[in-house]
Amino acid sequence: MCRVTNHSSPQGDLVLPCLNEAEALPWVLDRVPEGWRAVVVDNGSTDGSARIAERLGAHVVFEPRRGFGAACHAGLLAATAELVAFCDCDATLDPGELPRVAAPVARGEADLVLARRRPTDRGAWPLHARVGNQALSRLVRRRTGLRLRDLGPMRVARREPLLALDLTDRRSGYPLQMVVGAVDAGWRVVETEVPYRPRVGASKVTGTWRGTWHAVHDMREVLK
Repeated sequence: MCRVTNHSSPQGDLVLPCLNEAEALPWVLDRVPEGWRAVVVDNGSTDGSARIAERLGAHVVFEPRRGFGAACHAGLLAATAELVAFCDCDATLDPGELPRVAAPVARGEADLVLARRRPTDRGAWPLHARVGNQALSRLVRRRTGLRLRDLGPMRVARREPLLALDLTDRRSGYPLQMVVGAVDAGWRVVETEVPYRPRVGASKVTGTWRGTWHAVHDMREVLK
């Protein structure tokens, strides 16, 4: 069960975009560290994900507009803590890593920390997803000068500066728009590393070439 209840004053809010993640939610929410509040953003689930999240102590937000960015931004708007983290809700990433990932931001040494993925086995990160990510990383370097090895689906920043970026993408380009906006605003962006596990349940994006292509297309639009 989540270690942070809805009436707490958390150190940070963890935004978890959620679309049919009933299988993964118990493990994910059990791993949320002390001092962090889980904000599960239900993006139209039909498998009871929202009920499960509420039962396990998460703060649940409903975002009817489909899109990864729409869910992320709804979570950001619902956040109240000074620090806001984003993390996939499919059990590929361990929320227990958050204290370490957030530490540079909490200490004032960085403005945005991106946690690049280190696959724990060969099937955790499919080839087509890695190829797409590498291509985007090169485009980001060309556009911003920032050398990234990954776009970091687990990331941490401060809430007020994030809101000030005025992010507008509501599809798969949202994470990339955040990075580009941060660099343009003069933020200190740093990378760390976290284990990346095989997902629980069916993938909406990286599990297929088509899903990866759509995500890459959305992100390339951000860089135009």
